[in-house]
Amino acid sequence: MRPGGLGGDGGIGGRRGYEIDETSPVYVISVAAQLSGLHPQTLRQYDRLGLVSPDRTAGRGRRYSARDIVQLREVQRLSQEAGINLAGIKRILELENQVLALRMRVAELEHALHEATDASARREAAVHASYRRDLVPVRPQAGTALVVWKPKRGRTD
Repeated sequence: MRPGGLGGDGGIGGRRGYEIDETSPVYVISVAAQLSGLHPQTLRQYDRLGLVSPDRTAGRGRRYSARDIVQLREVQRLSQEAGINLAGIKRILELENQVLALRMRVAELEHALHEATDASARREAAVHASYRRDLVPVRPQAGTALVVWKPKRGRTD
């Protein structure tokens, strides 16, 4: 279980400080087998093959999370409906996990890019705010000629 708070009722047995989410390892193997529709021995086999890796208690007992149950059902679906062997399923799951990790990394990089862009815009605005107000920028217009004026020498007025 994770620190935090279980809903608004103060937790299990009146104790505070526990939060259960989809990754919390709460189901023993018999309950996980019922929820996934698989035999407990199948769950043990999937664990040995690395298809679904439940958390372990101090006594080495398996504890499955809701996410593990969903993954067990997906393994069963791929095996039964799609006819994919367990090695293929393992590779599919590895690739899906890799895609998820890459998507998370892309999101992090996009966030960093937006922060850098915003910081650059703030620095640019600060530079523009520091310009002297008595100077007016002049933008050349199309068709304007540059004339150089040289006073004539020797003329006295």
